Amino acid sequence: MSELDLSEAIAEVETTFAAVVAVVRPDLLEKQIAELELEASNPDIWDNQEKAQQVTSALSRLKTKLQKTKDIGSQIDDLKVLIELANLENDASSKAEAKSELASIQAAVSKLEVETLLNGEYDSRGAIVTIRSGAGGDDATDFAEMLMRMYLRYCEKQNMKANVLDVSHAEGAGIKSATFEIPEAYAFGNLSVESGTHRLVRMSPFNSAGKRQTSFAAVEVVPLIESSDVIDIPDNDIRIDVFRSSGPGGQSVNTTDSAVRITHIATGIVVSCQNEKSQLQNKAAALRVLQSRLLAAKKLEEDAKKKELAGDVKASWGEQMRSYVLAPYQMVKDLRTEYEVNNPDAVFDGDLDGFIAAGIRWRKTPNA
Repeated sequence: MSELDLSEAIAEVETTFAAVVAVVRPDLLEKQIAELELEASNPDIWDNQEKAQQVTSALSRLKTKLQKTKDIGSQIDDLKVLIELANLENDASSKAEAKSELASIQAAVSKLEVETLLNGEYDSRGAIVTIRSGAGGDDATDFAEMLMRMYLRYCEKQNMKANVLDVSHAEGAGIKSATFEIPEAYAFGNLSVESGTHRLVRMSPFNSAGKRQTSFAAVEVVPLIESSDVIDIPDNDIRIDVFRSSGPGGQSVNTTDSAVRITHIATGIVVSCQNEKSQLQNKAAALRVLQSRLLAAKKLEEDAKKKELAGDVKASWGEQMRSYVLAPYQMVKDLRTEYEVNNPDAVFDGDLDGFIAAGIRWRKTPNA
């Protein structure tokens, strides 16, 4: 039996891991953890519940990142020992185990590498995702609902909580729009690369002639606001309308005028929430969404001004960013990163890790 030689693959993993460690800086993480632990040990911190939660959440994130980095380093060392033993004993099962362990380490290093790229101003925030149907009639509204299910399934698979705030059902199939919030760390950093226009190509189930139909839907992702964000919205800058919730399901949800629609007069931004039971809850949720969108709009305005001053006017994101083709062949392709898969069913079931990782890497490239 030939000797197992994984030296080239291990060297590549070690190079990537060393670059990641240089960014993560375990020594700095340990210092930050010690400072947060000291802050968390102060009993007075719980006088401000929100502040306490921020500290404990940050502490948990840093500890997880540090432990993950240490574990990968140990796994690489253990793999080298395993390969030596497998070759020494010329054992087929140990060699197979080593190959499997290498694949696991490669995946872990790749994931950690992507996480280190999430260092933007709002990347660590939760996210608010809005999906709107575009051109394409019933196919477009059906596609919008497919995308909503796709992102909710992605959240399930990532063990991330997602709260649906508003769904506007179409008269025919699917939905006109939907908004949901994901109050989880780094939800915005990951899902922000999903913003843009999505295109579906398929044999239309709504066309009696069975012709191929192209339809569109837009995805908007904005960071969830935090208490430190200063977004002051005077009462006279907004108009609040209340109405009866619509759509399936109701109990008390669709029996009273509990749904709330808020219009920001200056910008024309309109948000609504109807999935909570009380008008007060819906108003609070709608205000969170409005503040998040105003925060995102402010950031875009600042970025545009910086580009103008720098003389850089090229767009960083194209309008159409991903195609989902179901006929005449099966493929989902991101048009920015060229990443593609030939299993649309898995993608629509929330398997987005590859697309998100490719998008995060692409966003950090100089020419993106």
